[in-house]
Amino acid sequence: MTVVIDGKSLKIEDLHEVARNRVRVKLSAQARRAVIRCRKVVEDLVAENAVIYGVTTGIGELARVRVPVEVSMELQKRIVYSHSAGVGEFFEEDEVRGAMLLRANTLAKGYSAVRLGTLETLIKMLNRNVVPAINQKGSVGTSGDLSPLSQMAEVVMGEGRAFYRGKLMSGGRAMKLAGIKPVVLSYKEGLGLINGSQMFTACGALRLCDAIKLVKSAIIASAMSADALRTPLRGFDKRIHEVRPYHGQNVVAANLRKLLRGSKLAGASGKVQDAYSLRCIPQIYGPSIDALQYARQQIEIEMNSAADNPLFFPDQRQRLSCGNFHGQPVAMALDIAAIAMSEIGGLSERHINRLMNPNLNVGLPAFLVKGEGLNSGLMVAQYTAASLASENKLLAHPAVTDNFSMAADQEDHVCMGPISARKLKEIIWNVIHIVAIEMMSAAQALDFLDDRPGHGTYAAYREIRKVVKPLKQDRILWPDIQAIAQKIANGDILRAVESEVGALKWGRS
Repeated sequence: MTVVIDGKSLKIEDLHEVARNRVRVKLSAQARRAVIRCRKVVEDLVAENAVIYGVTTGIGELARVRVPVEVSMELQKRIVYSHSAGVGEFFEEDEVRGAMLLRANTLAKGYSAVRLGTLETLIKMLNRNVVPAINQKGSVGTSGDLSPLSQMAEVVMGEGRAFYRGKLMSGGRAMKLAGIKPVVLSYKEGLGLINGSQMFTACGALRLCDAIKLVKSAIIASAMSADALRTPLRGFDKRIHEVRPYHGQNVVAANLRKLLRGSKLAGASGKVQDAYSLRCIPQIYGPSIDALQYARQQIEIEMNSAADNPLFFPDQRQRLSCGNFHGQPVAMALDIAAIAMSEIGGLSERHINRLMNPNLNVGLPAFLVKGEGLNSGLMVAQYTAASLASENKLLAHPAVTDNFSMAADQEDHVCMGPISARKLKEIIWNVIHIVAIEMMSAAQALDFLDDRPGHGTYAAYREIRKVVKPLKQDRILWPDIQAIAQKIANGDILRAVESEVGALKWGRS
């Protein structure tokens, strides 16, 4: 498999394959022509001694200062140096590879005026897995991810630090070992490599891939809880949801019907209707799917956009200063995704509570263990879920609503999108473990029931029982939670269920 970048057709699945599975990247012929054509514009304008932001002027508030043409190439290097100011732990390899892919795709559109050779160097680094070491903190998301992308640009120049074959080394050594010649930056190329939101957009795109898989797993967990609590199925009836045609709500209801098909437990409680946390699973989880669909739309627009300043338009031989580096669309989308995923964890915790509570789980022992008193069962596993759900409520506060003014008030509104991306990553980690506890609890509950669960829920139960045995008496619980969480994260449970009942619904197709 090869991912061909042309500046306009990249999907989050493509990014996943390149970032995590190291699929090779190739530049389309059309993109090559566009890059060459745009480069000629800036070279002609420089030859004419034109005033060009960040090429023959300083940057930010210093744009009023004219820079002589003879030192404008030195300016590009100093832009990279001065903006490499990040702190904190390094981004993970897949996150950096994702950012490299997205910056290459932006440059491939042919509006940034970098040389074809510079773009090809970035692609070679991806294909030979030279991964710049980039600190996580220091970007405000506007003018893009200046600090992280500067650390990427350092390695393009044969400087900075990079990982190669699992070892951290100087960027120059990594490039040499990979057989890649570093770039001496020319006009506009410092800005061209760093002026956009690709670092936190890549992180957000990867989190969306994780979120889609996780929400499907959460629906499976909900079906297991519904089976174990013998929830009436009438609340998931297709007719109910068709007359309230929200996409996400109908998707969740359809998936629950598929998962619970064949169940001898569902509805056995004799209740006319169940509590909101069970009866309204489609109405609660559905909006999260709709929110994630919106976030995907925004992120894929950004992935295929010309995010830079200035931009060059070959047809008119014009350069236009602009604000396409501003990460507000992605930051807001990621904050919405964070709220959506926090709600997934919140409802999952409520299911755990109902499974544990002898006043709510009629016919099941307190805390899902016999010999209560001597045994505490899964009591404290719910504490963990509640703790994680509470933390998510704090993390779901939107980062995009904050602002600082900087660069002598030239840059007086920023989006804080990198914080949105980091929060979403932490929320997803928390939700994986909440859902793992729900699955562990529901599986334990099913062990006390004689009738057969639904085809999908039973497939999930069997997969869980491969790594976690029934709880007969108290034991240390964290290894069980971790084992199920790992199966959720790597998709084992989802694959086992889909192999039994078919693919779960998600998109509109």
